[in-house]
Amino acid sequence: MTGGTKAKEILLKYYNEDSDLFRLLWLHSNQVAEKALEIAKKHFHKVIANAEFVYEAALLHDIGIFRTFAPSIFCNGAEPYIKHGIIGAELLRAEGIPQHALVCERHTGAGLSREEIIAQNLPLPHRDMLPVSIEEKIICYADKFFSKSNPDKIKTVESIRRSMAKFGEEQLRRFDEMHELFGH
Repeated sequence: MTGGTKAKEILLKYYNEDSDLFRLLWLHSNQVAEKALEIAKKHFHKVIANAEFVYEAALLHDIGIFRTFAPSIFCNGAEPYIKHGIIGAELLRAEGIPQHALVCERHTGAGLSREEIIAQNLPLPHRDMLPVSIEEKIICYADKFFSKSNPDKIKTVESIRRSMAKFGEEQLRRFDEMHELFGH
């Protein structure tokens, strides 16, 4: 893949470029990609990340939203929004980019453990969907700073922590671990 151009080509297989949904997705994806790239470059002395992959995968991390139902952000599909990651992973595996697919699958919240999925009765496969690679963690962390429902606002670390805490101690602990790696 060659950066944003190839990622945009893939997105446009599934989205109408003139739609409100695509414009919002592209804005959000670029916000996350820029933040993720900034993190990868800033922390290269602590972690070695493939910056090109980080940028590309961040642009594609939410590709599955069009099949979900979230009308406030122009998504009129049939699936629950929480499934956008696994839907995106299926699409990117079909595109022949399985590493990018893992980013889709593992970026929800601060990742989701099998135990959390079962305990919360989430409509997801009963398996760990936790960010593993440094690139997956960077994108997961960067994504927390931006919301598609309020794209003009960058979230603070404290507001993210409050949000993560609502979903349990493990979500907050994983976010704090990522913040320790990337937030300073």
